[in-house]
Amino acid sequence: MVDHDIAAEGIKNPAVLRSMRTVPRHLFVGTEWQSAAYYDQAIPIGKAQTISPPYIVAYMTEMLDPRPTDRVLEIGTGSGYQAAVLSALVKDVYTIEVVPELGKHAAGVLKKLKYTNVQTRIGDGYKGWPEAAPFDKIIVTCSPESVPQPLIDQLKDGGKMIIPLGERYEQRFYLFEKKGDQLEKSGLLPALFVPMTQEAEKNRRVKPDPAHPHVNNGNFETLDDEGRPVGWHYQRQLTVESGDAPEGKHFVTLANKDPGRGAQLLQGMAIDGRVVGSAELTVWIRGNNIRSAAEGEKAMLILQYYDEIRKPITELEILGPWQGSFDWKKRALTIYPPAKAREAILRIALNGATGELSIDDVRLIPHPR
Repeated sequence: MVDHDIAAEGIKNPAVLRSMRTVPRHLFVGTEWQSAAYYDQAIPIGKAQTISPPYIVAYMTEMLDPRPTDRVLEIGTGSGYQAAVLSALVKDVYTIEVVPELGKHAAGVLKKLKYTNVQTRIGDGYKGWPEAAPFDKIIVTCSPESVPQPLIDQLKDGGKMIIPLGERYEQRFYLFEKKGDQLEKSGLLPALFVPMTQEAEKNRRVKPDPAHPHVNNGNFETLDDEGRPVGWHYQRQLTVESGDAPEGKHFVTLANKDPGRGAQLLQGMAIDGRVVGSAELTVWIRGNNIRSAAEGEKAMLILQYYDEIRKPITELEILGPWQGSFDWKKRALTIYPPAKAREAILRIALNGATGELSIDDVRLIPHPR
């Protein structure tokens, strides 16, 4: 996991890599998910929440530049895994979880595994932990639309905060450094976090429309200031190219030389299976020497549905697999969302296969039930 999904993707801090190798991730998920614990994927932990993929945990930790003297506040304990990773790197970790069942369970796991410098609390994380403030670092593992003022107030002058901000399915990591009363902001990677709970999610100003699911920026024409496609998350071994695109100016290419290593891009969306009866999913693809080295390592597009508590639904929509070399061609699939579907994640990936897969003009056109 650390070699293929974390170090190979650019995480360099040796202390962070050492902590990621040492913390027993499988003990922070349910027994039914333990066999998948060391894959680079989010895993359900109950109450419509997940444990973040290992790379995201390592990335957020490295961006904070953890020091042995740091006192760190974490908003969103979840499984307790992020707090455990921080435990070996800093002096003290204070972590808050708004869902009582998750907070109690995480506290029990952390205590059992003897992470004695981690303090837990159940409550509204956006109010912070005033009696333990100020903090050297703050890490927020849920995604508000803006930075909560109490967290700004409780961050030390010169302190750092990493937080995913944005709309429900359109987020980006930001790193803030406090200078006096001001926060200096740096934009980082695109991100996709599960819905927040309770009032925080209900009070979003911009809400998704599950009756009209669509692919955002499916032609890859909109790029951020780092040249990455907006709306697409967890981009691995991806380059933006221009030239003979089937639609517009840009397309993207996934390229992998190491069998088993990930090359992918993802996008989340709301989709209500009670309202959407079917949809046309189309994509333009081009292949260059795509080869599968092992069973399951196949280039394809996968649409995974989730129910109202964000439990994965077994029915998958698949386009592919694709192999060999071929020029641009359009592929289409009619999908039929299950009635219990409430959201979906679209994933286009080599899935460990080698070669190059170019992608353009991804579309989803829904039809009412």
